Formats: sequence, structure tokens, C-alpha cells
Amino acid sequence: MGEQQHVKFPQEVIDEYSALGIDVVAMFSAGHLGNRMGVQIVEASADRVVGTMPVEGNTQPYGLLHGGASAVLAETLGSVGAMLHGGSTKIAVGVDLNCTHHRGARSGLVTGVATPVHRGRSTATYEVVISDEEGRRVCSARLTCLLRDVGRGGQEPSPAE
Repeated sequence: MGEQQHVKFPQEVIDEYSALGIDVVAMFSAGHLGNRMGVQIVEASADRVVGTMPVEGNTQPYGLLHGGASAVLAETLGSVGAMLHGGSTKIAVGVDLNCTHHRGARSGLVTGVATPVHRGRSTATYEVVISDEEGRRVCSARLTCLLRDVGRGGQEPSPAE
């Protein structure tokens, strides 16, 4: 569950964030919950975000993939898509996450694919389908993110701003 090594961001996205002094690849690679859970983003654009997560280490007491782990994967992938849709002047903040768990997974990797349902000026909604290694749907999720203006210094604005 170490550093991500194969994140595929479009070059224009990397260039846009680099011009602001932000390493967009590093932003999604170290020190966050997804990293501790082994989430790997393998493809990312506003149109489609793909990531994987190991089942091992992310199970509930019965040995099945924990529903909360699926929620972390879904929110991570949907948030990346919303962030890329909003561009470098917006931050994406999850405001609603719905997950339906269809089947359990006991081993291997699960893969999540996030695609947009709605991309507006102030919100973005992504559907995330999480499947096991046999391509069977494990979880269906929907994430809505609020797109907020970036404050000074690239941070979320304070309530007074």
C-alpha cells in the first residue's frame, strides 16, 4: 500500500495544475485515507476515473469487503472526477454518497469506474460501479460534490470569505 506509480492524468490537466505549483499526481498519492487502504488511481479525467483497491486489509469481521471500504473507493474516484471537472479554480467537496452493495468480495482487487451523471457549475454527480476481478458488480454508488471556489493559497475558503 505504498506510493501510487501509474496514475494516468491527461497531460493538459497536469500542465494546468503545474502552472499553479500543484503536483496533481502527488495530490492523490500519499498520506490520505485512500492511500492507507491501498486505493490506486489508474486513469483520471473529468469523463472517467478508474481505480483499484485490494480486498485484503479492507474486510469486515466475516472476511468480506467492508461496505465502508467500497464507499471510500467510490468517494475517492467520484471526487477526482468532480475536481477535474471543476478545474484548478474549484475544490470538490462530497455532499451526498449513496452505496448499494450487491455481492461480497473475499479476495483480490476490486475496480471502480466513475462516470459523470451531471456536471454543472456548482455541483457534479458521478456514478461509480465497483466490480470484482471476474467483472461482477459488487457495489453501485452515486456521489454528488459541491464545487467551491479555491481560496487564497489554494485552500478552501474560510466561512468569512
